[in-house]
Amino acid sequence: MTDLSPSDALREAALRQLQQFREHCGARDLIAELGAEPVARAFICSEFIAHNCIREPRLMAELLDSGDLRATYDASTPAARLTKLLAGVANEASLALHLRQFRRREMLRIAWRDVLGWADLGETMRDLSSLADACIDLALMQLERFAVAVWGTPSNAHGEPQRLIVIAMGKLGASELNFSSDVDLIFAYPEDGETRGGPRATSNGEFFTRLGQQLVNALSQTTADGWVFRVDLRLRPFGDSGALALSFDATEQYYQEHGREWERYALIKARACAGDVAAGTQLLHTLTPFVYRRYLDFGAFESLRDMQRMIAQEVTRKGWSENIKLGSGGIREIEFIGQAFQLIRGGRQPALRERRIQLVLDQLRDAHYLPAYVVRELQEAYVFLRNSEHRLQEYADQQTHLLPSDALGRARLAYALGYADWSTYAAILRKHMQHVHDHFEQVFAAPQAQSGAGAAALELAGVWNGTLPNEVLSPVLLRLGYAVPDAALESLSQLRRSSAFRALSSTGQQRLDQLVPLILGAAGNSSNAAETLQRILRLIEVVARRTAYLALLVENPMALSQLVKLCSASAWIAELLSRHPVLLDELLDPRSLYTPPDAQALRAELAQHLASIAPDDLEQQMEALRQFKQANVLRVAAADIADALPLMIVSDHLSWIAEAVIAAALELAWRELNARHGAPREHGFAVIAYGKLGGLELGYGSDLDLVFLYSATDPEQLTSGDKPITSAVFFTRLAQRIVHIFTAHTPSGVLYDVDLRLRPSGASGLLVSTLAAYAEYQTSAAWTWEHQALVRARPVAGDAATAQRFTALRREVLAQSRNRDQLRHEVHTMREKMRATFARPDPGKFDLKQGYGGIVDIEFLVQFGVLAWAQQHAALLEFADNIRLLEALGSADKLGANDVQMLCDAYRSYRARQHKLALQSTPAVVNESEYVESRAGVRRIWNMLLAV
Repeated sequence: MTDLSPSDALREAALRQLQQFREHCGARDLIAELGAEPVARAFICSEFIAHNCIREPRLMAELLDSGDLRATYDASTPAARLTKLLAGVANEASLALHLRQFRRREMLRIAWRDVLGWADLGETMRDLSSLADACIDLALMQLERFAVAVWGTPSNAHGEPQRLIVIAMGKLGASELNFSSDVDLIFAYPEDGETRGGPRATSNGEFFTRLGQQLVNALSQTTADGWVFRVDLRLRPFGDSGALALSFDATEQYYQEHGREWERYALIKARACAGDVAAGTQLLHTLTPFVYRRYLDFGAFESLRDMQRMIAQEVTRKGWSENIKLGSGGIREIEFIGQAFQLIRGGRQPALRERRIQLVLDQLRDAHYLPAYVVRELQEAYVFLRNSEHRLQEYADQQTHLLPSDALGRARLAYALGYADWSTYAAILRKHMQHVHDHFEQVFAAPQAQSGAGAAALELAGVWNGTLPNEVLSPVLLRLGYAVPDAALESLSQLRRSSAFRALSSTGQQRLDQLVPLILGAAGNSSNAAETLQRILRLIEVVARRTAYLALLVENPMALSQLVKLCSASAWIAELLSRHPVLLDELLDPRSLYTPPDAQALRAELAQHLASIAPDDLEQQMEALRQFKQANVLRVAAADIADALPLMIVSDHLSWIAEAVIAAALELAWRELNARHGAPREHGFAVIAYGKLGGLELGYGSDLDLVFLYSATDPEQLTSGDKPITSAVFFTRLAQRIVHIFTAHTPSGVLYDVDLRLRPSGASGLLVSTLAAYAEYQTSAAWTWEHQALVRARPVAGDAATAQRFTALRREVLAQSRNRDQLRHEVHTMREKMRATFARPDPGKFDLKQGYGGIVDIEFLVQFGVLAWAQQHAALLEFADNIRLLEALGSADKLGANDVQMLCDAYRSYRARQHKLALQSTPAVVNESEYVESRAGVRRIWNMLLAV
């Protein structure tokens, strides 16, 4: 006897099943009613259909008699039918039985309509999803009724009833459920509280945890009647180790503080499907900023690229080339293409916040992010692959995505999809999967923004890639705005010769080939085109290996425009961006870039950054401090070069940034030591700023002159913890931790350089002093120059009472009676000593800070005035900044109004120029021919007050 061919074997099996079906139907001839050919086809395609028809012919008879087999359901039909079925349910066992019977009936209907072509893919996915929604929601409703009878109604603090919310994830969330899919669920509830009105009370958390577990059991436990849906809860916050149900506050906090990139992808498809759906929809709305960022954040883009590589590795490692979901060109790649655009652009384009992949692809076509033919090929492939998936799973109601490897299984699948044989089906399958993979590679390997193919774009590309003849390069660059073409060509050549360029991947090369022509065109519009190009290309060399940055600039014309503007105006900003390319992110929104936040907003922003980091992760906290500082200094510098901020406000903003960082560093250090040793009995600790920060005159590269003080009547008193230390040791370690936070080298560099030499006894003194010791030193041992420094000292962080005591002490010290001649001599001597050490300009140059008539001369004049006359004029003790102190000297009639105005103008002018030069990374030295009148005026007043 010869072996049967696959097609004959399928027919033979179907005939046997038809005979069994006829035998189980009794007097009624269901085969005749349904048609022998459709029944045979259904039995060949699906062992699940055949088994259920033979086991329970009444199911098919009921589907026929009710008209449901041939009817098209709307989304509400399953819930309406199940509601009637569950009307008399009295306990969990009865509920489980009715759910499983209903599921079997409806799945038989869905499979029959699908394999016979009575329903298209859209209807099949909708029916499966509506069935799951109905089972979940109505099972929950019954279980909730049972639970309330035992525990009472869960309520918030105001007595308002609370309900469980079921969030559907994955394919159910998108209403794209496949035939044998798990359902991915997350449980949540609005507010904490406790149950009311029942014989036994419990917390809302406990109530909903039990209810959620009962729901899982009702759906997924396997009984003699099978199961309803397998439930997967691993996508919930903290996964398997997390609570089964969380309050809204806890859920939001989790995503804010712990949410990972893959959870953003997962939440794209999230939908409230059961319980209090309105509340669940509101919860998902509050999570929108976590999923859809207002900009392309580099971590998201990098993780998208990582996932691309992970897919390829997974396919290779597990041999999934025959997996129509996870294999190359499979369903997952189609979904991933859509998700990539959603995550990158969905923050700004709400239309992309669509759960269903086919509608996402429509949006991408309509928005011209993908060509129409690409969308058509992806959608055709999606329908083909999802239909294949359903036929695979409908055969035995098993969750599989692997193509059959045996001849009989292959013949069955080809037949189920309407193809004469496996080879015909496989050829079409390969075509679709090749299309998908080609587009997948194109999306993730090539920049999304197109530079264009016009003559100008081709010309720019030709300059970069060397396809233009040498004799036309200079004329082209001249026309583009480059007055010195050779300088521009040398910058391009340097980039090509760089090790970063040579190490580029093919993807990086493609992105660079698209980006550099854009830069050439944009930089050519600058007044200093060649210099701007050189600065930007240095930055590009630094970031080239991280192609996400290249993609950012290609895809965001606004970011590239701001980059050119800033680099043209400031070498310092160009260097800052090169050292910290993460700051490129700030270029995406000019509104925030040129509007730096005030002191209160800065502290709130920093607190928000730090709140998302684990309390014990000091390394990440230090990184966050550095990135916060760098981003906000960039904003100040951008506003500065745009003339959006006057000089004094620039320094205010830079000082506010430092103050926010100091306060945060103090809090972090205190928290760490307190956890280890407990707190001192007397909590008073204050950070005192001297110098530029003390005088609210911080510059772009300024270090911080700090002094640490604490209030303690008994420094030997022990802290309150299990491992106590003395207050003196606690506060010393506190200061050490603060300094470490500032000066440790992390991937983002040093936070600030800190100078502690102004503490009592300088470098040889204690790191931290008690207020009493500090007062003793200032009144009996401090040098005059230390009292000069005290003029620009103020508390910037720490205990308010200690800060007030310092301020009172400062006033007392500065108001001491002094011999003016001796004071004049000491101030003059110190200034000359400083000038000899620091002022060494080239001939014909003027050092804005140290030169005769410069910034330090004005500062010394102010300091002399305060020390000389504060005893008689208390207004001189109110402020620490030079401008207001000069005005106070005028009000005290120690300087004439014209002299005050002249000194204030000179001081502002010098410092403004100093800032501008700093932004050009240029020393604060100018030609001697500049500021002649100002310098002369300063020297005249110097000679009047301080000549010896």
